[in-house]
Amino acid sequence: MPRLARLDAPGALHHIIIRGIERRKIFKDDQDKEQFFDRMAMLVPETQTVCYAWALMSNHAHFLLRSGSDGIAGLMRRLLTGHAVYFNRRHRRHGQLFQNRYKSIICQEDPYFKELVRYIHLNPLRAKLVADMRELSRYPFCGHSVLTGQTRSAWYDKKNVLSHFGRTFSKSKKKYLSFVKKAADQGRRPELVGGGLVRSIGGWDAVKKLRLKGQDRLKGDERILGDSDFVTVILGPKPMNNWIVATH
Repeated sequence: MPRLARLDAPGALHHIIIRGIERRKIFKDDQDKEQFFDRMAMLVPETQTVCYAWALMSNHAHFLLRSGSDGIAGLMRRLLTGHAVYFNRRHRRHGQLFQNRYKSIICQEDPYFKELVRYIHLNPLRAKLVADMRELSRYPFCGHSVLTGQTRSAWYDKKNVLSHFGRTFSKSKKKYLSFVKKAADQGRRPELVGGGLVRSIGGWDAVKKLRLKGQDRLKGDERILGDSDFVTVILGPKPMNNWIVATH
């Protein structure tokens, strides 16, 4: 089956996932992560991209990004190509570093924004790179440490993220921490790392319930995380005039 073209548009909210080929490491140590971090610090503002969440593990990474005026593809191409060249030179290796293309999922903002921020920021805990929430707050290669005030990042839009939890920094930080802790033991959540009908509306049980209610004309797409109406709007003929279809 041919792979589907990516969907993109200025201002679109993306859950981006990158993985090492054959599950190999794309970051062997903190120096690799720091180099990637520095590259993001340069490219995110340069491409007018907005970053709401990010987490670097050993063999994969997650980001929640709002694309700039030229879409997300330019940022990702420069970010991943630059890192691959650096990584191969430093570790004296050759060949492909990343698994296929990066995964880009267009996300419906209202129901998923906070959930995605939380899910992405809990990745180092799920990957057992940190032992508990206290260590997660000090883990420098994740946006969570910026939101808790343990690290700083000029290119990370922490004010926007915290505004979803409260009006003042202290109150929003407290509510954010409480929100994240509630999901610390949830594990992997397939409905947030994929698109399509079943994952987007909460699994097969949700699908069956909707069908029992007579709502059997539901639309899904693996490139989109959102309900049937959102998918229909994104794939409709009028909005697509403003969307960028990226095949690389």
